[in-house]
Amino acid sequence: MSDDLTEDQDDADLADDGDDFSGAAPGPAASGPLLFEIPQALEGERLDKALATLAPAGLSRSRLRALVEGGAAERDGAVVRDARAKVKAGEAWTVTLPAPAPARPQPESIPLDVVFEDAHLIVVNKPAGMVVHPAPGAMTGTLVNALLAHCAGSLSGVGGEARPGIVHRIDKDTSGLLVVAKSDAAHHGLSERFAAHDLERAYQAFAWSAPLTSDPRALGLPGVEDEGGGWLRVETRIDRHRSDRKRMAVAKAGGRIAVSHLRTLSHAGPATRPSVSRVECRLETGRTHQIRVHMSWLGCPLVGDATYGGRSRKAPGELGEAAGEALAAFPRQALHAATLGFDHPVTGEALRFEAPLPADLQALADALGL
Repeated sequence: MSDDLTEDQDDADLADDGDDFSGAAPGPAASGPLLFEIPQALEGERLDKALATLAPAGLSRSRLRALVEGGAAERDGAVVRDARAKVKAGEAWTVTLPAPAPARPQPESIPLDVVFEDAHLIVVNKPAGMVVHPAPGAMTGTLVNALLAHCAGSLSGVGGEARPGIVHRIDKDTSGLLVVAKSDAAHHGLSERFAAHDLERAYQAFAWSAPLTSDPRALGLPGVEDEGGGWLRVETRIDRHRSDRKRMAVAKAGGRIAVSHLRTLSHAGPATRPSVSRVECRLETGRTHQIRVHMSWLGCPLVGDATYGGRSRKAPGELGEAAGEALAAFPRQALHAATLGFDHPVTGEALRFEAPLPADLQALADALGL
C-alpha cells in the first residue's frame, strides 16, 4: 500500500495550509484597538458576524473570529473568547489588533532532530507541539524558522517565502518524520512523488476501542471492507464540517475521496470489543485530518484527540489505575508519523527512515501494555 502526502495535507493543496482553519488573513496593516458599538439592526447576531459587519475593509470575519478566540475582544473591560456569543444593541466592544508580524519568517536557533541530510533534502523528526510553517497565530517557533537557521539559506524557494522547502506537513500535535527540500530539483521531484502516491508513509496511533476486521458495526459502514491480513480499507468523502470550520467530517457528497488502511497491532481489554488499541495507519490519499476523521467515524477516536472525541472517553476499570491515569492525562492526539520511504528525487537512491515513538507515546504504550 502506498501512502500519500500526510494525514493533514491534501495532495493538491501544496500552496494551502490544510491545518490552519482560522482563515485569518493579514487584515489592516495598523495595530491597536478598534472600537465597535452594536446597532439595533445587529441585535442577536453572533459576535464574529456583527464585528465583521462593522469592521473596516480588509478585516474578515474569519480573522475577527481568530482574534476573539485569541482573547483580543473585550466588552466592558472583560475579555470574551466566544465568537458565537450573541450581541446586544448598544454594547461597546473593543478589538485589539496585534502588531503586524514580519513578512518573512526569521531564522531561529531551535534544536532539530535531523535523521538525514544532504545537499538536496533534509529529513527531520518533528516533535509534537511544533507547527511546520508560519501561519496566523504561529508566526515564530515553527519548523521553517528552525530550518532557516539550520540550513543557512539553502532551502528551496519553490514553496514561497513563508514555506521554503515545504512539500508536505503533519499537524502541530502530531509527531514524526517529514522531508524538506533544500534544492529546487528536489522540491519538484518530491512533489511529483507525493502527487503520484509514490512513497511509503506509516503512522502509529493509540485509539479508543480498535478498528477490527471482526467488528460487524465497522464493516457495516459504507466504504469499509476487510482487505485481509487484519487490514481494514476505509474509503469515504471528507469535507469541512457543516457547522464547525475547524473540523473535517465524513460527507455523503462533496469534499474529496479519502482512502485509509488501518490495522490493529495490539489491544487491551475484551478481545471482542477492546478498550484501547495500538494501530498502524497507512494512507492512500492525504486529506486534512484523514486518520483522525476515519478513526472517529469507525468509533475509535485517537486517544487525546479533543477535536474528534478522543478526550470524551473514560478508561474502563479493567485497564487498571495506571492505564486510566495515563489515558486521562495524555495531552494531544496520540499519533506519530513513524515511517517514511521514497526514492531520492535527484540521485534515485532508495531511502527509508523510521522514527521510534517519542517519550510521551512510549510512556503511554508502557502504561497500557501495548
